[in-house]
Amino acid sequence: MSTETYTVSGMTCGHCVASVTEEVSELPGVTDVAVDLGSGRLTVTSAEPLGADTVRGAVEEAGYSLAG
Repeated sequence: MSTETYTVSGMTCGHCVASVTEEVSELPGVTDVAVDLGSGRLTVTSAEPLGADTVRGAVEEAGYSLAG
């Protein structure tokens, strides 16, 4: 198992959290996604490490971006 943490920019509401959660959850191997609206923290648990580029693509598909 691998757990990675990122910061998502641009989320302002519960719908934003749901969109990011849905897109990241669809990545192959993902077993859990937790998004905190207040901090923008995105925690992804997966069978194997996904890498920032893979997660970035899913977050951008939801309409947001990774900070940093």
